[in-house]
Parts: sequence; structure tokens; C-alpha cells
Amino acid sequence: MTERAKMTEATVYKGDDRRQFVTFRTKEQEFGADIMSIREIRGWTATTPLPQAPTHVRGVINLRGLVLPVVDLKAQLGCGRLEVTSNHVIIVVHAGGRTIGLLVDGVSDIIDASGSDIQTTPELAQETHGEFAEGIAVLEGRLVTILNMEKLIASLSCGEGKLAGVTQEALHAAA
Repeated sequence: MTERAKMTEATVYKGDDRRQFVTFRTKEQEFGADIMSIREIRGWTATTPLPQAPTHVRGVINLRGLVLPVVDLKAQLGCGRLEVTSNHVIIVVHAGGRTIGLLVDGVSDIIDASGSDIQTTPELAQETHGEFAEGIAVLEGRLVTILNMEKLIASLSCGEGKLAGVTQEALHAAA
């Protein structure tokens, strides 16, 4: 990556532009998502498995008439599947015209961050997190990886009408 590209990437957040992020945990790691992409946070609900779904797709739930695919964030990031308990939560995210549920360990809080609080993802971590990460917020001794929900959801899409190999027909059949 050229120095110019790094500088352009680093200026995604300008000066004192403040944004709010909902923070959540997956094992020891803390992530944040723009509050505007979060629709709701709900307790763990057992999912209906889908045949031939990728490992990171836990299944679907019925969310007030919407068949909602639930994605295990830990598995999506290549860190193994969560061992689900009643303490886990599903964050309902809407971005890029799609709505999914993200299975995480728990929600931490809401943070405010300005451009000066967010640094680009180090090159060594870009292979695992760079695809989805907007940067890393450094706040009061905490390091919070800020996820780009549009990129995360787009990475799950495998063409028109599919979510990571899950067809619309499979979603409707599971409902």
C-alpha cells in the first residue's frame, strides 16, 4: 500500500467529527459498530439451522415476521464458533439494504469517538480484520476495533438473493 493510500485511508475520520458506536465483545476482543446501523439488541434466541449453511451462519430466527439470518461474529472472523449460553446476545444490524443478526458474547456500552481517537488498522492485522475494520479506536486505555457493517454484510453475500450460500428459498423453508 502506498503512503498516499495510507494517508487517504487514515483521513476517513476528520478532526472532531464525532460518531457514536455500540461496543460489544466476542471473547477477549472488543468491537464497535456505528449506532445508526444497529436496529435492536436482543437476548439469545435458539436458531433454526439451515441445511448446507457455512459454519458462521448459526441459522435463522423469526423476528416479528422477518426471517433473520444469525451470524456468529467470532466464526466469521475466523476465530472458531461461540459456545452459546443464555447470556449471549444477538445484535440486529441493518446496512447495505440487508438485515442480519450478529451473535456476540455481550454488549458493553455506547462510546463517542472523534477522528483523532481512531487509527487505521495495522498492516499485520489487515489480513484478518482489514476487510471489515474501519480502524481502531483508542479510548481511555481501551482498544476497540470499529467494524464497517456494510462491508461485513457484503462479505456474507454471495450474489443476488444469497447470504453466504443461504438461498432465499432456504430462508423461507426454515420460517
